[in-house]
Amino acid sequence: MATEYLARPEGLPPVNGYSHVVVFDGPMVAVSGQVPVSGTGVYAGDEAVEQVRQVFDNLAAALAAGGSGLDRVVKLTVYLTDLADLGSFREVRDRYLDPARLPACSLVQVGALVDPRFRVEIDALATR
Repeated sequence: MATEYLARPEGLPPVNGYSHVVVFDGPMVAVSGQVPVSGTGVYAGDEAVEQVRQVFDNLAAALAAGGSGLDRVVKLTVYLTDLADLGSFREVRDRYLDPARLPACSLVQVGALVDPRFRVEIDALATR
């Protein structure tokens, strides 16, 4: 199987200049940073919990398009604009991922994301 570049799988917002998902020639799937916008372009709102929930919904859709799922994530990179949102991130993460099998994770506070309303962005690496 050749490497597949999935610019816009069903259920994810439009992108400009990157692919949402890259399926490797082997058993790995890389998902670009997902933001709190639905596949229909609806912004999740200003609350951190709702933004993180939308990001995890987007991650799930992207992983499914690449033949994987949230249960196969081996690495997350989380970008928060405010570390006060860490509790919200953990609360939502533990609804989507098995707390007994959490992936490796890097979490970084950033000054801003591509849209000033965004409080969180997450990218992932998963097995298939």
